[in-house]
Order: sequence, then structure tokens, then C-alpha cells
Amino acid sequence: MVDFKRLGDRAKDLVEKRGGTDALKQDAAELKEIATGKGSLAEKAKAAAAALKKPGGDEESSAGAAPESAAPKPSPAEPTEPPPTAEERAARKEPRAERRKDRAERHEGGGSAA
Repeated sequence: MVDFKRLGDRAKDLVEKRGGTDALKQDAAELKEIATGKGSLAEKAKAAAAALKKPGGDEESSAGAAPESAAPKPSPAEPTEPPPTAEERAARKEPRAERRKDRAERHEGGGSAA
């Protein structure tokens, strides 16, 4: 059986450890901005993980800042992977096309065996 009182107490403790409900609201706003912002899914995931490492209540320097400036942005100094060449893209698509074809053949053959 689930002890809801204990679960609720633990949730309250976690919220207080992270700076209270105001900090929780700041974290939620920051995550929303990251999720709706520009960038790849991987970049958004990294930014969200970095944002959650610092609770909203611990960010004294950005306490009065706009939510846009609170969202971590990828550093331009970080090396980025160059975009794949046309040959690399074609090489990746070829096995995918074969897998799709194999799956389609299995699906077509498997439906009539029942």
C-alpha cells in the first residue's frame, strides 16, 4: 500500500531543498522556455539538465533577470560537430531504406499466416 502522507512529505522536503515554490516556478518557466526554444532535441536536453542542476532559488544573479536570459545557451566556445557531407548522409540512408524494406516484407508476409 502506498503511504501518501510520507510521499507528500518527501515532495515537500524536495521542494524546500530546491528553494521553495517560487524557485520551483522559476525552474518550470525556464524548462518551458528551453523546450519551446530553438535548437535540436539533444541541445535542449543538455540545457534542461544544466538548468535543473541549479535550483531556481540559488540563482541570485539572475533573480531579477528576464526568463530569456536565465536559460542556459550553448557556449560558442564548445566544439560543434560539422554537418554531414552528402556522401555521409547517403551512406546513413541506405541501411535505413533496406531495414524499411525488410520490415515491410515481413509485415506483408506475417499478416496472411494467421
